[in-house]
Amino acid sequence: MTELREKTIRQYMGILAAALSYIVVHEGAHLLAAVCFGVFRGIHVLGLGVQVDVYRELMTDDQLGYFCMAGPAATECAALVLTFFRKRNVRIKSLMLKAALYYITLAMLLVDPLYLSLLYGFFGGGDMNGIRLLIPEGAARVFFGLLCAVNAMISWKLVFRDYQLSFQKQD
Repeated sequence: MTELREKTIRQYMGILAAALSYIVVHEGAHLLAAVCFGVFRGIHVLGLGVQVDVYRELMTDDQLGYFCMAGPAATECAALVLTFFRKRNVRIKSLMLKAALYYITLAMLLVDPLYLSLLYGFFGGGDMNGIRLLIPEGAARVFFGLLCAVNAMISWKLVFRDYQLSFQKQD
């Protein structure tokens, strides 16, 4: 197999691992919150994604807000852990695993802040529908916009740099 083809396969597999990891972490946090609140109804597979369904009528507005915040909070925690351990992760010998960790880190850092600051209005609101029950929507958008900017800088200055150097040494 050619080197370019191997790199392309690693990239696609890394992106797939990132998408699956993001869904597990984000929706897993919603699932945990729903179970803790005693309102879990089921899990729905919707196209490319998964959604945790709850008995909304059994929830207070605050509970719905916390339920909706659980996903973004979990992905941010995962992002911070993955970023903290990036120096160890870039020493992994398996190029496939290293690529997966790289894309997973980027997904955890960027997807929720970007969605909740700019994109949610185009897709029905999602988690912002509950988050706005805890804090004003404008304040939430500013917060997630700032978080997106900080995480983008972390992605560029730390994650991208370290993984790029590591892949260059191994190729």
